[in-house]
Amino acid sequence: MDDTNGSNRRSETRHAVHLDVDCNSGDSFLYAYITDISSMGIFIRTDTPLPVGTMIELGFSPPSSSANHKDEPQSRRLELPGEVMWNTSGQANAAPGMGVRFHHTSPKTRSRLLEIVRAIAYLDQDAPAKQGDSH
Repeated sequence: MDDTNGSNRRSETRHAVHLDVDCNSGDSFLYAYITDISSMGIFIRTDTPLPVGTMIELGFSPPSSSANHKDEPQSRRLELPGEVMWNTSGQANAAPGMGVRFHHTSPKTRSRLLEIVRAIAYLDQDAPAKQGDSH
């Protein structure tokens, strides 16, 4: 059941993005960046992916163009838990990183995340969306 590229589980369309993200897993702290996002998860580009099954706390801010004013709720930093579902360790031609599934803690967090993804999708509507891409 080891799905190292995540493509077999992906049901949501992912949208290309470049966002800084902080990842904290207790004794590990990574500064990395998100290369694609959906309402269910993200791909984090990092040379030091965490092991599958690692629970992490994620922190990132939406792209500035996805909110009209920086005082609007959509422009504030989003912090939520996630789980590493797969990583590219040992894959020769894959971009280094890990697929993370979000664990939503509240309806408010879920709603904010959906707003961010919709805004990114709207900004990215002219570019082809990725679905089932194995990175």
